[in-house]
Amino acid sequence: MDEFNIIKNYFQKLTKNNPCALNLNDDVFFDKNKKLVISVDTYNEGYHYLNFKNPYLVIKKIIRSSISDLYCKGVTPKYIFISGSGDKKHFSIRNLKLISKSINEEQKKFNILLSGGDTVNSKKSSFSVTTLGYSKNIVKRNSTNLGDDIYVTGNLGDSYVGLNILKKKITMSKKMNNYFTSKYYKPDLPVNIHSYLSKIATSSLDISDGLISDLKKLVNEQKFGFNLFINNLPISKNLKSYLTKNNKKVINYVSKGDDYQIIFSSSKKNRSYIKNLSKRINQKITLIGTITNQSHVYRIINNEKLLKSLNYEGYLHKF
Repeated sequence: MDEFNIIKNYFQKLTKNNPCALNLNDDVFFDKNKKLVISVDTYNEGYHYLNFKNPYLVIKKIIRSSISDLYCKGVTPKYIFISGSGDKKHFSIRNLKLISKSINEEQKKFNILLSGGDTVNSKKSSFSVTTLGYSKNIVKRNSTNLGDDIYVTGNLGDSYVGLNILKKKITMSKKMNNYFTSKYYKPDLPVNIHSYLSKIATSSLDISDGLISDLKKLVNEQKFGFNLFINNLPISKNLKSYLTKNNKKVINYVSKGDDYQIIFSSSKKNRSYIKNLSKRINQKITLIGTITNQSHVYRIINNEKLLKSLNYEGYLHKF
């Protein structure tokens, strides 16, 4: 059973139709009256990060992954609460100094404040991060309109290459290794666009589990589908070079997740505005598809050739 079936079959009813819970179908809790937005994420060693040999970078990754949940809703994160589990090796004096340094740097970079948490003794390391912000409105999932354009910010796929380098499945020059592993540990969050999302986006979320999987989440409770155009997908020059030299397919690298860019839908009437906005705020924003009236039909189009979306699913928690 996957995480979505667990939520639907066992936990949705426990919200007692509390509107702030958003039917447990979004990444955040939103109390409109109190203007309160909260997200909760958990990261386990061996699943969300390979190991805790570099705590300085692991902490950066989990913080950015967590605050991304609010940015993609059009909300500015203000406070974070970090709970960590591990043993004396994980929380040695050396590691605690590195953890503290990493949190401090992320606080300064994203103007957030560590405001609480907990510590627990455990054989393996694990972290839970709660992020809190304030907003009158958020951009929800499952609120797209028929014919909407689909956009994505930034580039996709670099993080997946970085992960495979760390797993020693890919070997590159030191310079390229550093580039891709940096993108894995320190994803470039599209912070410049988040304050404009409520003006242009009908629905949005961040890419954590994979492009195709997260696009499906964007419309999963609506009777819509989407057309996704592979040739439009944005990738870095470094990834393009690697794929070309090794005769690899783009779709296999952009659909694996951990990018933390924002996917959003928007009316076609906003095309000129979004194009100009991209230049004005220096944020790459790419039109990659459209919302269709074919309920739960997900079409991946490569030079007019259709690919099966099931072949390019991202990560899914199964139990």
